[in-house]
Amino acid sequence: MSSEQAPERRLHPLSFLFTLLEQLKQFAIPLILLLVTGRRSDSDLWGLIGVVVLALVSVAQYFTYRYRIEADGVVIRSGLFQRSLRHIPFSRIQNVSLHQNLLHRLAGVAEVRLESAGAAKPEGQMRVLRLDDAHALEQQVRGSTATRARAQSADGAAADAVAAPPRLLLSLPLAELIRLGLISNRGMLVVGGALAVLAQAGDNLLGKLFTAIGEWVSGQATALHLSVLAIAGAAALLLVLAVVALRLLSVLLALLQFYGFRLTESEGRLAVERGLLTRIRASLPRHRIQAWSLSEGLLHRWFGRQSLRVDSAVVEAMNEKRSLRDLAPIATPAMIDALIDELLPERAWPVREWLALHPQAWRRKLLVPAIVVSIVALVLALWKSPWALSLFGLLPLFYWRARNWARHSAWSIADGLVAFRGGWLDRHWRFAETRKLQAIEWSQSPLDRRMGMATLRFDTAGAGSMEPALAIPFLPATQARELYAQLSAALAGAGAAPIRSRIAVSATPGS
Repeated sequence: MSSEQAPERRLHPLSFLFTLLEQLKQFAIPLILLLVTGRRSDSDLWGLIGVVVLALVSVAQYFTYRYRIEADGVVIRSGLFQRSLRHIPFSRIQNVSLHQNLLHRLAGVAEVRLESAGAAKPEGQMRVLRLDDAHALEQQVRGSTATRARAQSADGAAADAVAAPPRLLLSLPLAELIRLGLISNRGMLVVGGALAVLAQAGDNLLGKLFTAIGEWVSGQATALHLSVLAIAGAAALLLVLAVVALRLLSVLLALLQFYGFRLTESEGRLAVERGLLTRIRASLPRHRIQAWSLSEGLLHRWFGRQSLRVDSAVVEAMNEKRSLRDLAPIATPAMIDALIDELLPERAWPVREWLALHPQAWRRKLLVPAIVVSIVALVLALWKSPWALSLFGLLPLFYWRARNWARHSAWSIADGLVAFRGGWLDRHWRFAETRKLQAIEWSQSPLDRRMGMATLRFDTAGAGSMEPALAIPFLPATQARELYAQLSAALAGAGAAPIRSRIAVSATPGS
């Protein structure tokens, strides 16, 4: 369809309302505090004026926003005083995200985000479209990607083949979501965030809250004439109830976020649909997966489960959680191993042979916390503090931790995969294809040089800030030099993206 024949389309008539609500989110906390505390000032009038201005801007956006779908991409025209015209080729779009909260679902609309690799902001954001228009746009982007993939196929007949229906790779029933809530600590994160907001609200609201709780508990103990033992028992019971309440909150949050979770694959593209009140649909070409993070905490092991996340080439803006990252929020180890093996281009998982770190890696892991504890204990001893000797009691715990960490840690570079496993109580596996590496760093601290060790670090696109870095620590220095040289030469010779080899010491690895 030519640009002259492609009709321009508007957003949904209610788009101004959703735009206004999105802009008002930044005022939500001050407004709530205003209602709770009942404080009034002359600035309230300016706040009301700001709301009116935002409403006018939202209405103007609806009347000035146009888009049309062409054969090779999407054209977006927007702006009242400063107008812009953007052409987004389908080949540039890496992720199509459909977002529906409860209000969206009641109105039969969805917010659509067109994201590309390496961009913190979406290439196009349509707030909001009719649900059928959103689905049509999503299918057209996916269909264009599939057509290019079939056209580039070695089998010429594949270009005319009928697209296969999506394959279901993973779904999470209600029982798995309950396990996810019990394992995760999302409830504590919400409570911690609420306490942080109160701490920043002024008027010492957090201190007043804790004071009120303490006075209530003290008053109840006095009224009931409780003994010291009874008070201790009541405190323990309240602590248990608080833990149970936090776990129930975590289960509720898991249900809200991952209800109806379905991971499917079609024409080389992964898609996830999830959410109870807010439904999110995100898709991603499987070749855009840059790195993998497999985690297994203590509660994971008790339930016989693991969690799998991926880094994609799509850069996610701060506080945005709509991209496809949770590939398997919870699943059995066998299911996750099968999923990874299915998605990796080579049969490289599970790793066939793990290699140990430097024999003295546990000493290196122990050295820094032991030095810090010793210095703090000596300072307290100079002040004649009774806590000085008690700090040395932490050294056996650090020794035990370092020993177990070194025993469970290992690395592998084979079959086109760089992998490291680490941890003790909370274990993690971090790995990536060698062809996806963007940078290699050989580093050696003064302690490492003293002990004959070095660390290799690898950078990939789209690495999450909350994910552990892809690194192999505490390798024998000679072995680290050899691996650095081999990987740098292999990546440069493979014709991959330019590799930035960074050296974190003044000398080169070969010196």
